[in-house]
Amino acid sequence: MPDSLLLITPPFTQLNTPYPATPYLKGFLNSRGIVSFQADFGIEATLRIFCADTLRQLFYALREVEDADADTQKALAQEEQYLETINWVIAYMQGNNPEQTERILQRNILPEGARFAQLDTLDWAFGNMHPADQAKHLCTLYLEDLADLIKKHIDPYFGFSRYAERLARSANTFDALYEALNTTPTFGDEILFALTAEHIQKTNPILVAITAPFPGNVYAAFRCAQYIKLQYPEIKIAFGGGFVNTELRSLSDVRVFEFFDFISLDDGEAPLENIWRYLHQDIPLSALKRTFVLQNQQVVFINHAESPDYAFDKTGTPDYSGLPLSAYIQAIEILNPMHSLWSNGRWNKLTMAHGCYWGKCTFCDVSLPYIADYSPLTAIGIVDRMEALMQSTGDNGFHFVDEAAPPALMRDVAIEILQRKLSVRWWTNIRFEKSFTRDLCLLLKASGCVGVSGGLEVASDRLLALINKGVTIEQVTHVLRNFTEAEILVHAYLMYGFPTQTDQETIDSLEIVRQLFDSGVLASAFWHRFAMTAHSPVGLQPEKFQVQAHRAANITFADNDIEHSDPTGGNHDMFSEGLRVSLYNYMQGAGLDLPLHYWFADDVPVTTHAPDYIEHILQTEPFRLPKPTQRLLCMGACKQTETRIRKKRGVEYAETQLDFSLFGETITLTLPTPIAGILESLVPLLQPSQPPMTFAQAKAIFESSVQDDFELWWVNGDLYKVIIAI
Repeated sequence: MPDSLLLITPPFTQLNTPYPATPYLKGFLNSRGIVSFQADFGIEATLRIFCADTLRQLFYALREVEDADADTQKALAQEEQYLETINWVIAYMQGNNPEQTERILQRNILPEGARFAQLDTLDWAFGNMHPADQAKHLCTLYLEDLADLIKKHIDPYFGFSRYAERLARSANTFDALYEALNTTPTFGDEILFALTAEHIQKTNPILVAITAPFPGNVYAAFRCAQYIKLQYPEIKIAFGGGFVNTELRSLSDVRVFEFFDFISLDDGEAPLENIWRYLHQDIPLSALKRTFVLQNQQVVFINHAESPDYAFDKTGTPDYSGLPLSAYIQAIEILNPMHSLWSNGRWNKLTMAHGCYWGKCTFCDVSLPYIADYSPLTAIGIVDRMEALMQSTGDNGFHFVDEAAPPALMRDVAIEILQRKLSVRWWTNIRFEKSFTRDLCLLLKASGCVGVSGGLEVASDRLLALINKGVTIEQVTHVLRNFTEAEILVHAYLMYGFPTQTDQETIDSLEIVRQLFDSGVLASAFWHRFAMTAHSPVGLQPEKFQVQAHRAANITFADNDIEHSDPTGGNHDMFSEGLRVSLYNYMQGAGLDLPLHYWFADDVPVTTHAPDYIEHILQTEPFRLPKPTQRLLCMGACKQTETRIRKKRGVEYAETQLDFSLFGETITLTLPTPIAGILESLVPLLQPSQPPMTFAQAKAIFESSVQDDFELWWVNGDLYKVIIAI
């Protein structure tokens, strides 16, 4: 009798690395002794579509198109070129055949469609990119040209990461999606059916669990379930993931259960285990955890009170086994170092802390468990998981997918990495809070941190207070500088259209962003239009934020995004394109000297900020001595390189030069020989592998040895340049 569970991620999420949901669940299931398998249909479908055999079928269909437009005719004229190049382009994007870089950059080997037109105005942007990244960008445009043809003529739902997204986004009723699911399967659907059949035949499961992180996964999730119900009616199907957790909390449409047997909310470990146990008749249906089922033709939500969740540290180490890790492709859509970081190479996904330690932002789903239930791991536990994944996957890159990684825990993880002498690269999402000092950023860099992303949101102190972000423009600016000077890339999430935001505040926010790029403290950013969600403080109390919610009268399917009007706010629509285009240029270092109105078709206000507003902030940060309880660290070695005798006012004294090898460079301090001697003796005691030494303890050792003021030498002797306080 079959006794396994199959975990599926439907198309499409990411193409460079697996989405973490199924590896997280598989790691947990391992700890419970449940045999499971996993499949990422996103990468598998991509490889199934973008190969010579499938392209032949595509071009055969294109030749039947009547009144083909110029782009389609151009593609047909380049058919042989596409067929000759597609297989090795995919191989190149998988990290193979690096010798092809120069051929690709010559731009005479790849067929070029409409997507390449932008390159005529972007040649200047290639200047700061590595040649291999330039080549991957060209290959990405090549694939997007083909994807555009598929969407235009073959499958109207097709699209990387947004497969039939419009059918699921803000779908208060199931009608449109249900109608689409009862039409003839599309080109993409047939590929999905083939993949589903192959994995079921290989794993022979009694339960298939499908995750839908985003609206762009939902149609494919339902199609996959539909095929299983038709071809393998004995298999039970569970549904969960980010879309379900945020959108389907008020589900009542019975038609959904034509496709799924169980629909679970929030953390999936306990609900999935209970479904498994129910199917094995170990527990009754009434003992399910946070799960919708169909009973007597009604949707019923079961949440057994005595069935506990698992503590975050008991959920196991993610398990990537069974996923084709070497097959993921490195697509670079945007010419920007931070976007390249996200998509170039494969990252092991981990989480430092479940939930958000801040949990107060008024636009965020702070009422839902994925934000509200904060539970951190220990630094030792996190690095144990890192080492386990390095051993199982062979990769040393990590993306911590936290809502906002806690600074103190990041510090402890960095120290643990350094103590174990691990060679890793990692990045995560943060809040731009004052805890990220120059010294902490240097520590993070030394441990392998290469980038951070965080929400600046609306660059207005009034609106940041209304958002309850807990930061100010001044504070964020200092933090951005600290990360940048530590050579850690920084990406900022930006927002416009927040309740009561005026046209003036939008322009002033753009001016802050322009100055941040002009000052070199920001690597990349992205503007989001504010969306009111049902589970955020704004959605729960719109009147408090002076907006009017327009909720649908009868919601039976998805319930998250809420239409609203903002009577006291500005004309947010007129800013969308100008914000997008200006930011795109700023990220390439272009247009920073242009007046802000240049980017907009409509008249916009003149900014009220001085042109040196950010520069003034950067020049006025006060120097602060470490607190007595802060730990001191020196993450390099020092050696004496020269001692000489000096004479001052007739008095001779010895002076010693110390060279410190730190952060990839040599820092030289010249100090009186007794001071240099005690500093040289302290350095071995300040290594990450040694027991912690505080500023107060170092001060006591220093002053008892040389009878001099430690704080004075910390500042005037530049000790702070070679020793960090965290």
